[in-house]
Amino acid sequence: MTGAKRPPSALRSFFESEAAGGLILMGVAALALVTANSPLAGAYFATLHRPLGGLDLLHWINDGLMALFFLLVGLEIKREFIDGELGSWPRRILPGVAAAGGMAGPALVYALIQQGDASNLNGWAIPAATDIAFALGVLSLLGPRVPVSLKIFLTALAIIDDLGAVLIIAIFYTDDLKLWALGGAFAALAALMVMNRLKVSRLAPYLAVGIVLWWLVLQSGVHATLAGVALALAIPLRRSPGAPDDAASPLHRLEHGLQPWVAFAIVPIFGFANAGVSFQGLGLRDLLAPVPLGVAAGLFFGKQLGVFGAAWLVIRMGWAELPAHASWRQLYGVALLCGIGFTMSLFIGLLAFDDAARQDATKLGVLAGSSLSAIVGATVLLLASRRRAR
Repeated sequence: MTGAKRPPSALRSFFESEAAGGLILMGVAALALVTANSPLAGAYFATLHRPLGGLDLLHWINDGLMALFFLLVGLEIKREFIDGELGSWPRRILPGVAAAGGMAGPALVYALIQQGDASNLNGWAIPAATDIAFALGVLSLLGPRVPVSLKIFLTALAIIDDLGAVLIIAIFYTDDLKLWALGGAFAALAALMVMNRLKVSRLAPYLAVGIVLWWLVLQSGVHATLAGVALALAIPLRRSPGAPDDAASPLHRLEHGLQPWVAFAIVPIFGFANAGVSFQGLGLRDLLAPVPLGVAAGLFFGKQLGVFGAAWLVIRMGWAELPAHASWRQLYGVALLCGIGFTMSLFIGLLAFDDAARQDATKLGVLAGSSLSAIVGATVLLLASRRRAR
């Protein structure tokens, strides 16, 4: 039959799915752990700390490549609040309150486990973030067993969660400020806003000023990745009648251009560079130390209590409704998946602690808490879907 449309290949369908990045990230994290505990461990760690243009390779990944990740996060936040699932207050209430509970709960659990150790308390925000790619990756494994409304709820919650994480980094994890660089960064941001007001639609001028902004923020003492968020806020989102998500809009074009690079290159590279931790000489006692235990318990217990408790309260008070076609058990399963905090949790851990020992302890806690949340969350969702099918 001529002219018939060929179905997409399984490989293409996989790479076009939103959850593909999360599934790849799972594999990369496992590969990093294997590498860090193999004969290649020495080469792995030596390569990450090899000097390159004034910074070592790991710093280029965490401060440079991750600025593009934060640029995409900023673009998604702006679009969702203007034209997406968070475009009105009724839509923001349930995921917004759940996200707030999901940040407060883990921070409280972590702080309680530290028993007043001030040096460890700087890591309170590590378990507060949700990794949307990882969580959607787990949801994708369950297929149609999970209502679409819960996927939308999880995505909206994670976007608000990302916004909270960005604010936390800006406020609590900023080093000594260099006023000349900070002033230059504000001047660059002002130039971006002027271009926005003048309705400049070409992306090249924004990206050129964005590179200057990144360098100035790097020099200022504020973490360089926040330049990505600042640049995103200046990218125009143009609407057209009857089609608010204009495909020709600069924001739309940049977001769609960045998304595959971030999902399939930048985040996996970050995961491979930061998930590797050597288990040599480690035992159960090390996992039960205050930092890894606090991070793991914050992600697993704090997230589910904060997200589900806040959502339950808002729904019971009549301020929001349970997501369509979803049960309370399924909502609880998604709350468990919110305890997958891989990418942002590892990133905040690098900012919270300067010493390698506590950074490795953080990685142990993130891996343990995220793995437990993924396994238990998927199990609860699977059992809940079977119960509804009866």
